[in-house]
Amino acid sequence: MTTLAGTLWDQVGLWRVRAAPDPDATPRPIALPVSWDEQAAEALAALAPGSGPVVFPKLAEGWISRLALRGRELGLLADAAAQDGFAHALRALLLSRRGAPGVAIWRAEARGASRFVLNLPAFLEADGGFDTARYAAAVALAVRALDIWTGAKAPRLCVGYADLAGMLASLGLRYGSAEARAVGAAVAALTRGAAEAESGRLADILGAKEPLALFAPAPPGATVVPGLAEAARAALEAAAGSLGLRHQALVALAAPDCVEALLGAETGGLAPAPGATRLALDQHGWVAEVPSRAALRIGRAQAEALLAPVPDADWIAMAQAAAPFLHLPPPMPVAEAAPARAAPPLPERAATQPLRPSGSVWRVSVGGHKVVLRTAEDQQGRLSEVTIALTKESAAYRSLMDAMLQAVSIGLASGVKLDSFIEAYAYTRFGPAGTVEGDPAIRRATSVLDWAFRRLALDYLGRRDLADPSEEDCAPDATGHAAEQLPLLPMDLPETPTPRARRRQLKLVG
Repeated sequence: MTTLAGTLWDQVGLWRVRAAPDPDATPRPIALPVSWDEQAAEALAALAPGSGPVVFPKLAEGWISRLALRGRELGLLADAAAQDGFAHALRALLLSRRGAPGVAIWRAEARGASRFVLNLPAFLEADGGFDTARYAAAVALAVRALDIWTGAKAPRLCVGYADLAGMLASLGLRYGSAEARAVGAAVAALTRGAAEAESGRLADILGAKEPLALFAPAPPGATVVPGLAEAARAALEAAAGSLGLRHQALVALAAPDCVEALLGAETGGLAPAPGATRLALDQHGWVAEVPSRAALRIGRAQAEALLAPVPDADWIAMAQAAAPFLHLPPPMPVAEAAPARAAPPLPERAATQPLRPSGSVWRVSVGGHKVVLRTAEDQQGRLSEVTIALTKESAAYRSLMDAMLQAVSIGLASGVKLDSFIEAYAYTRFGPAGTVEGDPAIRRATSVLDWAFRRLALDYLGRRDLADPSEEDCAPDATGHAAEQLPLLPMDLPETPTPRARRRQLKLVG
């Protein structure tokens, strides 16, 4: 049985919340550290096997104790003291949200791909520096943990890092700047040097499998982060002093998943930040726009400039700077679920207040289903973008709604009149439908789109000629008025011939 007494877990206060890995799954009770948010709870719900309650210390200690015991059996941890020290280091790394293994290790999936992720912003220091010593130690710990997990047999491991964009913004660097690329290259070089040095130490224990590659690109000569370039150079030199390596490849970045969410990393690998805000559920279950963690660290004055979306060319330049130190090319950034738009201004006071884009926000329920309608306006105050967020519907339903509203936004930007969309979507019929709560001017709607576009007609066109439908029209089995039941084909159907007429069409052939 996993023992928690006498470990770092004794000092961890927990709070309980119900969370699910996605809106379509059944929520499960999650107990996690009090300083962690609901996003971490959702990540734990995805990481934990099964569907029952999850207690974070017990879940984490499960794989930590297995790795420590297996490391002792393989001879990679020399004695009981080394075993305890290894387990303690993993607990400390996880509790500080500096690093965590991939899904396969959490779920004990022997055939799953193994990886270890380090959260770069978690290694930032209060004075604006980067804790290179602890980062290099974390990289070495990750290499050893993955080697133990694979039975010391895998020629390739996957140690990566996340949220370079958040780290750069916290350092006051614009993602597309030369200074930022130098930092990105130095971080990649430090990661490779520390990983290969640990591979060399493992080779001293179990024997080398790969000759040392004497050629390596030189890291940047200097960066704006004190000591980073020097630490990267020292790590590569330490690796060069090994007699051989245990692995063919060690450093690789991967697309983010629930592990990055558990650590609080907002981007994966080298990906740029999508903006100064992110979408989250507030305490009432509504979708709200809140400042990103990087925005909270740097404050309002710099957030909008340093965290604004960047062109693809900036990401390509960053990838080219880091690629010489990676064993695999970095993946393309994952598209964000939130619609692309300029980031709204941050609040003067801190953080927990939802941000409002330029335009309006309506929060209502239609037939008992929560709906959030957001609009954006151009400089002349004209409607330029429409988005709808739903919190209870299926993923397929939400995806279709997002695609439809994106088409509407593209149409508005291309000069299509709002009246055209209102005529097309007002009084459309599909569930959810029924009573509208939260909108004093619209009491009933035949669909979410019906309410949304009649609300837009009121706000942007001043139209008051779109009356509420009746209760019968909002019923699930409503068929609509006679005018709404016209034939779907643009031509009359052919008449069905009588039996006598069919017989006249027959010909005797003999």
